[in-house]
Amino acid sequence: QVQFLESGGGSVQAGGSLRLSCAASESTFRSYAVGWFRQAPGKEREFVAAVSRSGADTYTQDSVKGRFTISRDNAKNTAFLQMNLVEPDDTAVYYCAALTRGFYSPTYYSGYQYYSWGQGTQVTVSS
Repeated sequence: QVQFLESGGGSVQAGGSLRLSCAASESTFRSYAVGWFRQAPGKEREFVAAVSRSGADTYTQDSVKGRFTISRDNAKNTAFLQMNLVEPDDTAVYYCAALTRGFYSPTYYSGYQYYSWGQGTQVTVSS
């Protein structure tokens, strides 16, 4: 089963940028859609963005639309989350995970469909 490793988190001031990476352990990476989720202290995990197997199709949560961009490079077995104009409310641990089926279903945002969760990377945005 594929394993993911997130990186790129850190501390940044509001209005700044970060680029998160999600590296897969094997070349079957292109067989999975990939989702990014986040969990802030005391809050439930929430969907952020997802990208299809080929990278041609994406979904982005409304609260980050226009600021965050998800992409992937199948040749490098890596997915990315470019975070621009970050806000203090973006502070959370960010996780990536794999999705085999359901990317084009109405429940693409449900974390219960995803697996092979990484250990997460902390993003802290100061005002």
